[in-house]
Amino acid sequence: MNHQKFQQLVQQLYATVHELEALFPGRHFTPDGHMVGSIGECLVADAYGLELMTASNKGFDALSPCGKQVEIKATQSRSAAFRSEPEHAIVIQIHPDGTFTEIYNGPGALVWQQFQGKSLPSNGQFQISLKRLAQLNQQLGDTDRIPQLT
Repeated sequence: MNHQKFQQLVQQLYATVHELEALFPGRHFTPDGHMVGSIGECLVADAYGLELMTASNKGFDALSPCGKQVEIKATQSRSAAFRSEPEHAIVIQIHPDGTFTEIYNGPGALVWQQFQGKSLPSNGQFQISLKRLAQLNQQLGDTDRIPQLT
């Protein structure tokens, strides 16, 4: 994949959003839903050398070079949602310039433990704050993470 071209397209997307919001004050054109998810999956796959699975694959989005099933969560908000316990999770926050910040990169079990004893919400997704994910991420060692490519 051409990383530079991909980042440029993401930058163009956010520039278009900014222009639309300037043309229509009070209206929001924030990319969300499937678009943010797909952008995030592609950013992470490129940055970590993952093999993407078919879109909307149940339970995981990609395979790591060592064969781990990776659930990728991308957000522009303050939380991420999980439907099931992934083997491994990478959660990122996407920035308008086409870059991202890694919030969590580690075993899915550690995230899933945060939901123990809680009732499943009506939408079928547990929410966890990025702040909490960042705290969990600090507890991990390098061997718990999938390394980014240089």
